Amino acid sequence: MSKVVKFGGSSLADAAQFQKVGEIIRGDEERRYVVPSAPGRRFPKDTKVTDMLYACYGEAEKGGDFLPKLDQIRTRYQEIIEGLKLQISLDKEFAEMEEQFRKGAGSDYAASRGEYLNGIVMAAYLGYEFVDAAEVIRFKDNGEFDPQETNTLLAKRLKGCSHAVIPGFYGTTKEGKVKTFSRGGSDITGSLVAKAVKADVYENWTDVSGVLIADPRIIDNPKGIETITYRELRELSYMGFTVLHEDAIFPVRQEGIPINIRNTNSPEENGTWIVGSTCQKSKYVITGIAGKKGFCAINIEKDMMNSEIGFGRKVLQAFEENGISFEHMPSGIDTLTVFVHQDEFMHKEQKVVAGLHRLADPDSIDIESDLALIAVVGRGMRATRGTAGRIFSALAHNNVNVRMIDQGSSELNIIIGVADEDFETAIKAIYDIFVITRI
Repeated sequence: MSKVVKFGGSSLADAAQFQKVGEIIRGDEERRYVVPSAPGRRFPKDTKVTDMLYACYGEAEKGGDFLPKLDQIRTRYQEIIEGLKLQISLDKEFAEMEEQFRKGAGSDYAASRGEYLNGIVMAAYLGYEFVDAAEVIRFKDNGEFDPQETNTLLAKRLKGCSHAVIPGFYGTTKEGKVKTFSRGGSDITGSLVAKAVKADVYENWTDVSGVLIADPRIIDNPKGIETITYRELRELSYMGFTVLHEDAIFPVRQEGIPINIRNTNSPEENGTWIVGSTCQKSKYVITGIAGKKGFCAINIEKDMMNSEIGFGRKVLQAFEENGISFEHMPSGIDTLTVFVHQDEFMHKEQKVVAGLHRLADPDSIDIESDLALIAVVGRGMRATRGTAGRIFSALAHNNVNVRMIDQGSSELNIIIGVADEDFETAIKAIYDIFVITRI
């Protein structure tokens, strides 16, 4: 068996954290491929190395003296190296970074150096082979990720490599230009490596003991989730779950490789298993609750709308022409509502309204702002009667007015629209009815 293990920035913030990670990896001989992030915060007001690199390159881009900032980054790594008692030097790498910063290599190159340097340190600490992600993670010339080429390169490079460290977050185009994934992209690299080596498990180590049913900033000490399916996590990630980058799901899902979310600071805990499908029943009817604020609803009315062929297409065309994607589109006989992100819509609202009148000729258009969407997700809802009724009862009891409800045909999730000001109250009410009281 083989395992791919990815460690987040908080797990690698300093030498003490590195030592914890080393014990975890050496404690299981199946942990053969390691994907590190850049060093994270050591304490609450500390700065992540990635942010330090962005600031450093920003200074270089302005033509300012960026060397003091670069020296601060060098010091961070030197403290880790000395704390681990390693006999390595990063002088060559920092000289190259200085030269590239002066040449204007780009912010992606600058940000990627956090993972690159941490990969070198991790490989030296473990005695594993270092494989630069620039060799094996490929982006197209237009900046789009190339999954086929990446899988081919990774599989070929790692075929004869029994133990390796592959830094996360970045790759290159064929011409060698460094490109990065979005923030949290080391999760994606770990998933890609797991697919390429056909790993048995992809372990994702972070600073929490798995996936929680609800946001701990809203719910005090929310219960953890033992097992969750890819589809459930995808729904929750889209609505704000941040324990795993949502794009990290697809590569391992295609191969049926389970993901295990673990806590570096509590390695004895089992964490959360993310799987393709399972016969295991959820402890609760719901698996998780997540949501986002900052939406607005465009309510469109037109008599006999339901009998007008192509009406929905015409409505969406007005949004497409203005580069705005929609989130949900519930409809009635003579009404149709489009939910969009408010910050994307507000600067183009009159153009969209004019487009709607031109393309769809509605009887009236009404816009509601400051709305929140909440997703209640769970495979257990399929076999449980009255789930929606319990949700509405809990919300009504807490004086929360429901502005929208949308349930997919899979019965895997229910989307509820409420006012921004009722967002936290609504999540607490739903959590209480399904997890605390379990009525």
